[in-house]
Amino acid sequence: MVGPDGAGKSTLLQILSGILRPSFGECRVLGEDVRRHAERIQARVGYMSQGFSLYDRLSVAENIAFAAKIRDVPASAYAIRKRRLLDMAGLERFEARREAALSGGMRKKLALCANLIHEPPLLVLDEPSLGVDPLSRRELWRMLEAAKAAGRSIIFATSYMDEADASDRVLLLKDGRPLALGPPAELRKRAHGRVFSLRTNRADDVERALTRDARVLTFQKRSPEEFRVQLASNVLPSITDATLAPAQPSMEDAFTLISPDQLRETPAPAPPNTTQPGGVVVSARAVTHRFGAFVAVDDVSLEVKAGEVLGLLGPNGAGKTTLIRILCGLLAPSAGTAAVAGFDAARQSEEVRSRIGYVSQRFSLFLDLTPKENLLFFARAYGVPEDEITERIAWASARAGLGEDAGALVRSLSGAVRQRLALACAIVHRPRVLFLDEPTSGVDPISRFRFWRLIAAVAQSGVAVIVSTHYLEEATYCDRLGLMLDGRMIALDALAVLQKELGLEDASVEDVFLGFIQRERARSAA
Repeated sequence: MVGPDGAGKSTLLQILSGILRPSFGECRVLGEDVRRHAERIQARVGYMSQGFSLYDRLSVAENIAFAAKIRDVPASAYAIRKRRLLDMAGLERFEARREAALSGGMRKKLALCANLIHEPPLLVLDEPSLGVDPLSRRELWRMLEAAKAAGRSIIFATSYMDEADASDRVLLLKDGRPLALGPPAELRKRAHGRVFSLRTNRADDVERALTRDARVLTFQKRSPEEFRVQLASNVLPSITDATLAPAQPSMEDAFTLISPDQLRETPAPAPPNTTQPGGVVVSARAVTHRFGAFVAVDDVSLEVKAGEVLGLLGPNGAGKTTLIRILCGLLAPSAGTAAVAGFDAARQSEEVRSRIGYVSQRFSLFLDLTPKENLLFFARAYGVPEDEITERIAWASARAGLGEDAGALVRSLSGAVRQRLALACAIVHRPRVLFLDEPTSGVDPISRFRFWRLIAAVAQSGVAVIVSTHYLEEATYCDRLGLMLDGRMIALDALAVLQKELGLEDASVEDVFLGFIQRERARSAA
């Protein structure tokens, strides 16, 4: 199941699990009527919610034992099943570790083990890989493939289009209604002839031309050939090096074209750039941070220039969030120095915080306030002069592409709108540096695309942007990538340079990511 925030995915999954009753219509699961025999369905289904539904004070073994007990797993079968699941999940070495001490990927694998211990014929999973790094995601999918091979049916919601593409069938939802249902190849076929590859050395100029021309979408809706002619004759004449060719549609392309949403949104004009072009505004020198005996960040050095977008990639627990917190002045390094906008992040944290914007993994918004009230609070907290607040809020709202939801409480807004509001709150004081910690986690492809256009517009105004992400395709939007593993920065450069270093010029971001991790682990083993 794929769809934007609020599409109805979780509600439908809960109906199929016997947790909710449908208001209308008929629903049968494993031969049982959801309205009449929900308890029978619940006993035979493995349901994994977005929340982990585990007990953080219990160990790995204790969580599995509890799940087995309430599912009436026979004692004679328990030990064999438990050993097989732990081995499959790679958790056998962590049986005694408390759930609270596990990484996000390990928690998801443990939750899946707890839902497989009674060997259900049907697994219902609500975004099982949300917030999970690419390595853990691969391991999670190996477990699901093994469950499928054992004869189990699997229904899951996801915001990763590659996961949808690996499924037998895909359901696209929007506003609680089905847009399409079928095999991935069939859905991709619906986008055939409607997707083009445009190669140019003037990508920014081309995108601005496409954005300004309202005719482009009109012709795309009518016919692929008219769309191609429209591009070639009216939009691209001034771009002499541009070459246009048909492209094979991806699942993300299919979702975008089938969805009624439109992608055209022109970012608000940037304010005058007061930052020296190319000047270094963020620097770290041999930064290390320890939590007791655990080294979370290990001897990291980097520089980020004004107007540059640096993407931080790495497995869960690699140290990305800790490094961001150090650079924000929220955490003092155990060793080394960090500076932001010319101020020491540890000794002059107040000056640093007034010059940065920060969007955490869980948006720090006030749910019982309206968007305007949130913006007013952050503007005053960041010290925006009272006579400039109205103008700054209007500018930040326009830049973040916020609509007219001024009277609605934040708790009633979709995740995509909250995401934009969090960005507006982070830039209302016009910071020198913007930190984004997994800002697009769980967001559908269209909303993710829109958000990255906003990030690009912010960077073009001279703001340095540091962003962590688990969506590896987002790395192509970054000027440079920093790959982290076990607290260390194992690679730092532009994607093309990293590809060349591994001898993988045409490789995907995921191949590059995994290549550096495998190389580093081989070195450590040696």
